[in-house]
Amino acid sequence: MAEKLRPFLKLYTSVALFAAVILSGTTGYMVIEHYTLLEAVYMTIITLSTVGYGEIRPLSNPGRVFTIILILANLGTFAYLVSSLSSYFMDGEFIKTVKLYKMKNSIKDLRGHIIICGFGRNGREAAQVFHSRGKDFVIVEKTNIRLNDVPYPVRFHVEDDATRDETLIEAGIENAAALVTTLPDDAANLYVVLTARELNPNIKIISRASNDSAIKKLRTAGADNVIMPDKIGGAHMAALVLSPDVKELIDLMATQNSDSFDIAEIENRRTTTVEDLDCWRKTGATILGVKTGASEYILNPTAKTVLKSGNYLIVMGSKEQLAAITLLVD
Repeated sequence: MAEKLRPFLKLYTSVALFAAVILSGTTGYMVIEHYTLLEAVYMTIITLSTVGYGEIRPLSNPGRVFTIILILANLGTFAYLVSSLSSYFMDGEFIKTVKLYKMKNSIKDLRGHIIICGFGRNGREAAQVFHSRGKDFVIVEKTNIRLNDVPYPVRFHVEDDATRDETLIEAGIENAAALVTTLPDDAANLYVVLTARELNPNIKIISRASNDSAIKKLRTAGADNVIMPDKIGGAHMAALVLSPDVKELIDLMATQNSDSFDIAEIENRRTTTVEDLDCWRKTGATILGVKTGASEYILNPTAKTVLKSGNYLIVMGSKEQLAAITLLVD
């Protein structure tokens, strides 16, 4: 929070000092010269502005001394205020404030977006995939987010601590479809998972873990899936040694996204069989698997496999083919 307010600290300070001078002048004239409130404010303003108007009534000697002090105090304060205002507008802080305000309003209008907590290596890779798939995402990072070296546009971001309720609310947690937390500390990820699950019980949560001992805790806290990047990286390298072509093909299928090829999960809304559905002949798309429960899958289903309402089909095909099968199972 302090980082956010730092660019405006000089401006806030200068305005506060100038207001303090006006308040001091008003109070001084009321006490020393027994002016009314309106007279004291008027006398203070014409003194500070140096417009040259005459005194409301002749000042006493103490009043003249006070006026001299007020003018001298105003010289430094007014110069500081002008400097702060010039810096605020000329250095681009005003433009940044306007852009930040517009972005916050845009985040409030998001629906079904993805929140990424942590913008390190894992967070950047996740954002890259979401961008390639055309998904809206919001980056949450405590430190300054360096976007100059990011090869894809980051439209929405929040610079604050992801473990705070207010930060996740600002990122639109209540309307988000999923949250991915990639913070390097397991305790921080655990806190994010707990907070996110409390703020949105229906959100899908994917968490990173560094240690095996954290997996059970993260799942108990509400994470739907827990990923250990180091373990996956080792398994990936081993697979490239044992079955390099197969592994590269699977990676290509998982990450490539275009109008001619994509893999999607589509909800089946009627009871039928793979044979009766006749997906490949009618649409050209291929059913790779069927999800029948929370973690139950039927890979390479046969023609006699029963598809129940509520099952999810893992389908491969073009954009048009996937759209066609969506209508077919509805």
